[in-house]
Amino acid sequence: MNPVTVLPVPVFSTLCNEGFRLRREVFIVEQNVPGDMEFDADDLTAFHFVAILSGEVCGTLRVIYAEDFVRIGRVVVSLAWRSKGVASAMIRHAMEAHRDARDNRFCLSAQSDKTAMYERFGFKTIGDEFFEVGIPHYEMRNF
Repeated sequence: MNPVTVLPVPVFSTLCNEGFRLRREVFIVEQNVPGDMEFDADDLTAFHFVAILSGEVCGTLRVIYAEDFVRIGRVVVSLAWRSKGVASAMIRHAMEAHRDARDNRFCLSAQSDKTAMYERFGFKTIGDEFFEVGIPHYEMRNF
């Protein structure tokens, strides 16, 4: 498999819009997340990343600077490219790019079946499992 290219992209750029399209495809269509809950005001100020493989945007995530930590969110990979290291490449890239912010402290809300992947990056579950848009999640932090 070709290496994954992960790029920071400006909001509403062509590549970012491809990432938004992928978010709609995965969250709204595949996972039945309500459309009005998927996109929010944070998208306007977030740092967006896309993963490209074989010339197509196959993954995306966003990074938000919260008060005490850097929040990684909206991590998606297209169905055809799952379990091929795309999400890991994006997480690695996002953490590297933002490690100087908030004392290198990161957090995220992980779908419960994805926690093992985040644990490889030093994240640990915090608190009890909860449901967000009907999907079980854990809050995770790397500190």
